[in-house]
Amino acid sequence: MIDTIIFDLGGVLIDWNPRYMYRKIFDDEQEMEDFLTNVTTHDWNELQDGGRSLAEATETLVKEQPKWEKEIRAFYDRWEEMLGGPILGTVDLLDTLVRSKRYRMLALTNWSAETFPVALERYDFLTWFEGILVSGQEMLKKPDVKIYQLMIERYQLDPSTTLFIDDSERNLKGARRVGLNTIHFQSPMQLRERLADVL
Repeated sequence: MIDTIIFDLGGVLIDWNPRYMYRKIFDDEQEMEDFLTNVTTHDWNELQDGGRSLAEATETLVKEQPKWEKEIRAFYDRWEEMLGGPILGTVDLLDTLVRSKRYRMLALTNWSAETFPVALERYDFLTWFEGILVSGQEMLKKPDVKIYQLMIERYQLDPSTTLFIDDSERNLKGARRVGLNTIHFQSPMQLRERLADVL
């Protein structure tokens, strides 16, 4: 019997994609993709989710890739332009769950502590959660089991009655290691169907 639901944010409730901003900088789509793959890499960005400052991240990468200094500095100077808006189908589903008052509603996100206040200001639905654990504030990030353990301890959760929703299978594997029930998010409709099966 599920009594608590934990939502990931990026890719589940919030549409974030660096391409929204970088398409304004690059004329060539393939050049942009090469830049995102080889310069502002997923691993580089994840270090900020784990607590590294944006300034340190930027200066380190500029030193490593001076050819791309202008484009690298745009990543955080124009970061807000990467936010595409709420994923409305999931927000509607969240609204239904909140209104039912049957579940504790929490969020667990890999997000830089420095950019998360922008999201808090922009998306009213973030106030619907009882609590949000932000990786950059805790200096831990998914899929490290320590961040799930911290979530369990902070909010006094029973993993066996807690459901975690994330769009990353890697993150779900970490959650399952501490006993959380999981759903791999793929679309709002798919999530609605899966929740009908487990709630």
